[in-house]
Amino acid sequence: MRQMRRAARLLAALLLLAAVAAGLWRALDWELDQPAAASAPVRLQVAPGSSLRSTLLMLQQQGALRHARLVELYLRLHGPTPRLQSGNYEVAPHSSAREVLNQLISGRVVLESLTVVEGWSFAQMRSALDAHPAVAHQWRELTAAQLMEALGHAGEPAEGRFFPDTYRFAAGTSDRRILERAYERMQSELDSAWGSRAPDLPLASPEQALILASIVEKETGREDERPKVAAVFVNRLRQGMRLQSDPTVIYGLGASYDGHIHTRDLETDTPYNTYTRSGMPPTPIALPGAASLQATLHPAAIDALYFVATGNGDGTHHFSATLAEHDVALRAYLRRLGVTPDARVSAPAATGHVP
Repeated sequence: MRQMRRAARLLAALLLLAAVAAGLWRALDWELDQPAAASAPVRLQVAPGSSLRSTLLMLQQQGALRHARLVELYLRLHGPTPRLQSGNYEVAPHSSAREVLNQLISGRVVLESLTVVEGWSFAQMRSALDAHPAVAHQWRELTAAQLMEALGHAGEPAEGRFFPDTYRFAAGTSDRRILERAYERMQSELDSAWGSRAPDLPLASPEQALILASIVEKETGREDERPKVAAVFVNRLRQGMRLQSDPTVIYGLGASYDGHIHTRDLETDTPYNTYTRSGMPPTPIALPGAASLQATLHPAAIDALYFVATGNGDGTHHFSATLAEHDVALRAYLRRLGVTPDARVSAPAATGHVP
């Protein structure tokens, strides 16, 4: 009889303990779903190797968590301590502890961004990348040639090989990874455009298409005019005419370019001077976007060989099939600028440059 009473007391104690444990379990579970006090987004940086306890305490101090120790207890009761993903986080106002934990464990970090502008040179892209404070700089000291070798493309020029776009990434992402993404994206865009190109273009390879697309990119900022600009250069290549593109001359001048093209610049031979040399320059002169790639490989069906700015202030150009028509358009442009044209104005250059 005594043993039975002892067993009954033990059972009662166990039942009470189970009830307390169940209550504690429910209380902890309830706690995880309660909104925190923070009424504004809370920014948090989780460094590699940060402990769970220190991270939870930081969140509590900033009002993004109600009770850090209770959350830690809940996690320990539910199994192995989860591993937090490092990075910069932004916790939404009044988030629950469960939502915060899911964000930390899944690594939903705040994404940084780097915008590479269409028409930038590779040097401009490098400058923006090197200056970005959220990038882990591994290759900052490499030359362009060394960088291409490190990417696995030794001997390939860097100019034009990286796609202009806005790249989003977690803080601490290496410059190597961003460059890899930009390179792969350009290769994909170029392959796609080349694969669907118009027939009978005077372009022997995707590399030539990339070079011409970079010239088109620099010649106009109007997307609706790019196929026409591309057509002018394609028509010139078909007829064996020189491209005579000012942006190629400027690129060849490098640091000596003073903001204006002079007659001496047009006459100074460089590998990029398409006034003194036939065909295309040896490399792209900028980073072309998708619209320029598509325009180059699907030029407009026009017979124009020249174009000149209209002077209307909207970036538009007048396209001409003959030198006589081009001369008239050029004179009209000069009159809009308040310049009185004379007999020496006529210029056979594709882009209507007047020395």
